[in-house]
Amino acid sequence: MRLNKQIIIALVIMIATSALYRVMPGRPYGFAPQIAIALFGGSLFSKQKQYAFLLPILSMFISDLLYQVLFIYHLSPMEGFYSGQLLNYVLIAGTAVFGFGLQNNKVSKFVIGFLAAPTVYFLVSNFLVWAQGGGYHHALNMTGLMQTMVDGLPFYPYSVASTLVFGGVLFGSFRLMVPQYKTV
Repeated sequence: MRLNKQIIIALVIMIATSALYRVMPGRPYGFAPQIAIALFGGSLFSKQKQYAFLLPILSMFISDLLYQVLFIYHLSPMEGFYSGQLLNYVLIAGTAVFGFGLQNNKVSKFVIGFLAAPTVYFLVSNFLVWAQGGGYHHALNMTGLMQTMVDGLPFYPYSVASTLVFGGVLFGSFRLMVPQYKTV
C-alpha cells in the first residue's frame, strides 16, 4: 500500500475518533465509533479490500494500546485490552463490508449502511455471546438465545445512534479535508 495523503488523513481521523470518544463523560455503553470507522474504511478502500478491513482494526488497536498505557500509569480507569477483544476486532472488521457501497453521495445508501451494519453486529455478537456459554448463563436453546438478544437490546439504540453520529463526523471531516477523494 502506498501511503498517500488521503490514506494518512483517513487513518489519523480514524485513530483520533477511536481514541477521543472514550473521554466523552457519561457516554452510554454501546455508544462507540468502531462500526462507523469500519464503514468509513470500507467506503474509502473498496478497491483494496484488505485495507478496508485492516485500517479499522489498526485504529482500534492503536486506541486500545493508548488506553492500556494510560491505565497502567493510573491516568485512565479503563483498560485498553479486554477479554473477547480479538472476536470484537473480527466483527468490527466484518462490518466494513457495508461500507463498500458508500462511495457515492446517495443518502439512501448511507442510511441503509448506517442502519444495517450495527444491526448485523448486534445480531451476530449477541449470538456469539450465547453460543459461547449461553450469555449470562442462559440455556443453549431458543429461549436462551432470545433472552440473550433481549439482554443486549439496551445497547442497540446507542450503537445505531453512534454509527450515525460518528459516521457523519468521519465522512464529513474527510470530505472537508479531501474534497475530491478517489476510492483506493
